[in-house]
Amino acid sequence: MRILLICCLMVALAALASSSLATDAPKPDKVRIVLVGDSTVTDKSGWGLAFAALLKPDAECVNAARSGSSSKSYYDSGSWKQALSQQAKFVLIQFGHNDQPGKGPERETDPKTSYRENLIRYVDQARQAGAQPILVTSMARRTFRPDGKITSSLTPYVDAMKAVAADKKVPFVDLHARSIALFESVGAEKSKAFGPPHPNGGGQVDGTHLSAEGAKAIAPLVVDELWKAEPALRHCLPGPKT
Repeated sequence: MRILLICCLMVALAALASSSLATDAPKPDKVRIVLVGDSTVTDKSGWGLAFAALLKPDAECVNAARSGSSSKSYYDSGSWKQALSQQAKFVLIQFGHNDQPGKGPERETDPKTSYRENLIRYVDQARQAGAQPILVTSMARRTFRPDGKITSSLTPYVDAMKAVAADKKVPFVDLHARSIALFESVGAEKSKAFGPPHPNGGGQVDGTHLSAEGAKAIAPLVVDELWKAEPALRHCLPGPKT
């Protein structure tokens, strides 16, 4: 009787494991797109959820972005391995904010060396896994000068990603440039609606992360640039607006 119970338990566990794997596997009629990045890509405080909502029915989006991640910590934590296990057809990769100085040695990278090396590793390993990598520059922070223009400290990381995209012949989305253009066209006051309340309170607005309204403003920019950068994705996207 005990042996029979053990056998039944093993069969049940095997069925449960099989069911879990089936849930994680891409649907046969869907193109799976996996998002990799930091908090500005997540569903909670980034453009990920709004982006997924724009996709046509023959595409599905898995958001594997992790808040606080840099190109270094995302890999070291095992998050990249988990993202690759999702069997994506396309992987959108955006890092930069947490790679900057002041984020601590477990996250910081040098745009001229380690950041480039990390991006190259992501590109190579995505391709080895059968996925098409697409590099996405970091969305700009909404930091305005008195003249109404955006000041960005992310430029060295943006330039490094552009260089890697060119060297490795990877489709490239310059969200940094597109977001700057959007924020400057809207202006400092109206762009406050793009961010959630600042954690410090006092009526301040978070100028890095996105509110639902901000996500709905940024996601179409990603779609527009993807349309230009990767023709194989066009059947999954609405037509460009620019």
